[in-house]
Amino acid sequence: MSCEILLWERLLAAILGFERFQRLQGRNMGKIFGTDGVRGVANVYPMTTEMAMQLGRGVAYVFKNDKRRHKIVIGKDTRLSGYMIENAIASGICSMGVDVLLVGPLPTPGISFITSSMRADAGVVISASHNPFQDNGIKFFSRDGFKLDDEIEERIEELIFSNNIDHLRPTAEAVGKAFRVDDAVGRYVVFLKNTFSKDLTLDGIKIAVDCANGAAYKVAPAVFEELGANLVLTGVKPNGYNINDDCGSVYPQVTADLVRESGAQLGIAFDGDADRLICVDEKGAVVDGDQLMAIFAARMLREKRLNHSTLVTTVMSNMGLEVTLKSLGASLERTAVGDRYVVERMRAGGFNLGGEQSGHIIFLDHNTTGDGILSALQLLEVMLTENKPLSELAAIMDRYPQHLVNVRVKERKPLDEFPEIARAVEKAEEKLGDDGRLLIRPSGTEPVIRVMIEGKDRDLVVELVEETAATIERVMS
Repeated sequence: MSCEILLWERLLAAILGFERFQRLQGRNMGKIFGTDGVRGVANVYPMTTEMAMQLGRGVAYVFKNDKRRHKIVIGKDTRLSGYMIENAIASGICSMGVDVLLVGPLPTPGISFITSSMRADAGVVISASHNPFQDNGIKFFSRDGFKLDDEIEERIEELIFSNNIDHLRPTAEAVGKAFRVDDAVGRYVVFLKNTFSKDLTLDGIKIAVDCANGAAYKVAPAVFEELGANLVLTGVKPNGYNINDDCGSVYPQVTADLVRESGAQLGIAFDGDADRLICVDEKGAVVDGDQLMAIFAARMLREKRLNHSTLVTTVMSNMGLEVTLKSLGASLERTAVGDRYVVERMRAGGFNLGGEQSGHIIFLDHNTTGDGILSALQLLEVMLTENKPLSELAAIMDRYPQHLVNVRVKERKPLDEFPEIARAVEKAEEKLGDDGRLLIRPSGTEPVIRVMIEGKDRDLVVELVEETAATIERVMS
C-alpha cells in the first residue's frame, strides 16, 4: 500500500470514526456477537468504547417499547478496562432516553438477578469470564433475566451497522440519567442465602475459596461467612490486572493445594465473573462440572424434583455422565457448546437442571443462568443432608478417558466436503462401538478443528484421535 493511500485512509478514518470507516471498507462488519455476547481485546475492535456506545444505543432502542421511563442495569467484573467500557455503554443508553442503574463489580448471575428483581428492562454484563485481564466482553440479559435470543442480537447488530438509529437523539429532559445502586451486593447476598435450606448451617465447616480476583470477591465470602462457614480465602484482592491470573477455576490446583494445606472439607474455585465453579474434594482431587451434575441429578431424582428425569448438557460432557444417569433411570440431552444453548433447551423442554463440564450449572428453579455461588450452596446442602464428603459423592460417576486434539487448518470448510475424513470417522466409530463416541467440532473463532474421542480403553482413544486428526490435517492444511 502506498504512503498516499495509507495517509488518505487514516484521514478518512479520523473523520468518520473507526467503526464507520470499517463499514465502508467492508471489514469485520455485520457480525459482532459470538456464543456469549461480544468479546475481544479491550480497546481493539470490536471491544472499543465506540462500539460499546453503539451497543448501548442498540439495546436501549430494542427494549424501549413504550412511553414510560425505562431503565437498564449495568454490572461488571474487576478488569481495568471495565471503567471505560462501562462509561461508554452507559452514555449510549442514556443518549437514547433510557436510565442506567450502575451496580459495579458483581457476578454475572447477580446482574441477571438484579435485572429481574428491580424490574429493569434489560441487564448488561461487562466481563470476559475466564479470559485474562486484557480481554473484555459485553453480554445482555432481557428483563426476565435470561440471555438474549439470537434474533434480538441480530436486530441490535442490524441497528448498529445500518445507522437506522443515528437520527434518534432525545434532548432536554428526554435524555437518560445514570444512578448508582449501592445495595446491589446486599440484595444478591440475601437472594443466595435464601436458596440454602433454613434447616441447615455451615457452622464448623472449613471451605477453601478462590474468587479469581474477580466479580465474586465480595459476595462469595459474605454468603459463606454469614451462613457460618470458616473460610480460607485467596483471589480476593483484585487490582484490575490480576483477574484469572494463576487463580480461579482455570487453575484449580491452587485451590487443591489450599485444601491440603488448610485441611478444608471442600474447595471452591470461581471464574472471573463467577457464573461457574470447579470444586476440590477433601483429599485435594478436582471435581468438575460433569461430576457435580451427576451429584445434583441423583439427589433431585431421589426427591422427585428432576423434571422429566432429564439433565441437559452439551456435547462436551463426558460419556461417563450419560452412563451414570442411565443407571439411575434418568436421561441426558445434549446441546451445542455454550450455556445459553443449554438454557434454551431447558426452557423449551421444561427441564430444571442443566450445565456444562466447565462448571456452569443451571438450576432453573432458582436462577435463570449459571451461578457458581448458588451451585456451591446446593453442593453443600447435599454434603450436609447425606452426611458424606465430596470424594464419596463424586464417586457416583466414573469418567471415561477423553482425549482432545486441535488441528489448525487453512480455512474452515464443511467437513462433508472431504470423503477421506468421512471414511476416517467411520473407521474410528466402528472401532469404538458402543463403548465410546467421537466428536469433531470446528472452532467458532479460529481456523481450528477440534477432535475429541472418549471411551473405556484409553490407549485406543488416544490412537484413534491421533489417526483422525492426522487425516484432517493432511487433507485440510
